[in-house]
Amino acid sequence: MSFSISQRVHQAFIALGSNLDDPASHVRQAFDELARLPSSRLLTHSALYRTAPVGRLDQPDFINAVAKIETTLTPHSLLKALLEVEYSHGRVREYPNAPRTLDLDILMYDDLQCDEPGLILPHPRMHQRAFVLQPLLEVAPDCLIPGRGAVIELLADCRGQQVKQEQNK
Repeated sequence: MSFSISQRVHQAFIALGSNLDDPASHVRQAFDELARLPSSRLLTHSALYRTAPVGRLDQPDFINAVAKIETTLTPHSLLKALLEVEYSHGRVREYPNAPRTLDLDILMYDDLQCDEPGLILPHPRMHQRAFVLQPLLEVAPDCLIPGRGAVIELLADCRGQQVKQEQNK
């Protein structure tokens, strides 16, 4: 993927999660789909992590990961592309915290801080979730979350949240 000189390249972190219909397969396929997003390039991704559900506990464990990309897409265009990938995996939004085939969230887009309908950056609860912070720490050890602080310190505040790395990356 090459970028034109006139287009500004942005760095974004994407959270991936699934707990239905072979979750690890959905997440691995999503890595490939992130690599094919228009005007974007997948730089790296974390290992897969198994975590217990948050909020609604009567559902299967999740497989979670984080990907780091470069993109010339705007935050809204990136979000639209991610929603299309979710839809292609059969994502249905029945109710908050429902089981899902694939969930893709923009965690951060450069150091942008915004609160708009449908898009809040950085992700509003990422600093409280070990299942986001652990894989984010893996791909960006010195990462700072705008308005929140260092990922490594925020992860220490999430003691007690079990996050187990899967054997195959």
